Amino acid sequence: MDGSQGPRCYQAAQIQNAYNITPLLKRGINGAGRTIVIVDAYGSPTIASDLQTFDAAMGLSNPSFRQIAPAGSPPPFDVNDANQFGWAVETTLDVEWAHVTAPGAKIVLAVAASNNDADILATTKYVVDHNVGDVISQSFGEAEACMDPALLKEQHKLFEKAVGKGITLVASSGDSGASQPSCDPNSTAALFAASTPASDPNVTAVGGTTLTADPSTGAYQSETAWTEPFGCNPPAVAATDVNCSGGGFSTIYARPSYQSALQKNHARGVPDVSYNAGVAGGVLIFSATLNVGSGLPADAAVFFVIGGTSAGAPQWAGLAADADQLGRHRMGNINPALYSIAQAKPHYAAALHDITTGNNDVAEIGGGFNAGARWDPVTGLGTPNAAGLLPLLVKHAK
Repeated sequence: MDGSQGPRCYQAAQIQNAYNITPLLKRGINGAGRTIVIVDAYGSPTIASDLQTFDAAMGLSNPSFRQIAPAGSPPPFDVNDANQFGWAVETTLDVEWAHVTAPGAKIVLAVAASNNDADILATTKYVVDHNVGDVISQSFGEAEACMDPALLKEQHKLFEKAVGKGITLVASSGDSGASQPSCDPNSTAALFAASTPASDPNVTAVGGTTLTADPSTGAYQSETAWTEPFGCNPPAVAATDVNCSGGGFSTIYARPSYQSALQKNHARGVPDVSYNAGVAGGVLIFSATLNVGSGLPADAAVFFVIGGTSAGAPQWAGLAADADQLGRHRMGNINPALYSIAQAKPHYAAALHDITTGNNDVAEIGGGFNAGARWDPVTGLGTPNAAGLLPLLVKHAK
């Protein structure tokens, strides 16, 4: 849709064109031989069939897909449980859109028994310890201060182990601008905070943009930092709080060496990169569970428009799988390569769209950050020009 009948939205081919993934796919660079692991809580009871329906509508072949619950099974799914229902939507988004950017990759959905940190970490630990996949996508997060310090240390050690095995870790930076919800689930207060697991220096953190692309072909036109009166999660509840891309600086991790040339804060900055996240300009998903939750027949031919930085994380995970295939080896932590590419202007211009407009201010915390040239704590290094980026990523990856 072009927006004339509501918020514009994008199908798979349009996003593939907008971010110049199509030339890679035509060459057979599609993640073949690689496995993307998507970690989510609760899962969705209809995800396997949803993916087939989505693929048929989008002209994609069905991937090798399986689900595991290695650290305990979730409770029986209850469509009336708002928490489970929300995670079912998230699961659908993650699986279907990781497949869009790496349609030849295998997908493993690793389901945690709940969204408690310990359960998610236990699931991720199994995935890493058992070498389940090449890339791990994590579309969730919370303020660093809200995670138990012992679990945070355990998570960091696990991520170090993962990248030591060559696994690439990707996580969304959050949908609440320069803030995160407070640690009290019953409060709407905002914390000036970066999100974990995105803030870990072993993780590629993905922020959000609002993409404008040709409504027919998807050809790239422009982007700004994700700024719209749709989709921002609490605590960004005020009418003026429409700047959504999660970003800021860690209070746990020092600035990694790969960021030293492009940002001067002594702390780890997030995000590293960005991707389309707008709900106005969102992506389409199919979910029988979402149909039922909306009062429709499960098999209704309805597609829903979804946005958020959680849409960008699985799509960057797909690109990492494509890079693994292109380079014929695992990329591991791709951040050093990304920042190295950005330091050379001709390479940067060929590989990434530098997003220089917008901000992630939040009224409750009295501000935020501005987008700007090269790296910034709103959109990171920018969004991918995949056909230009992946060969450089392979060249710069160690």
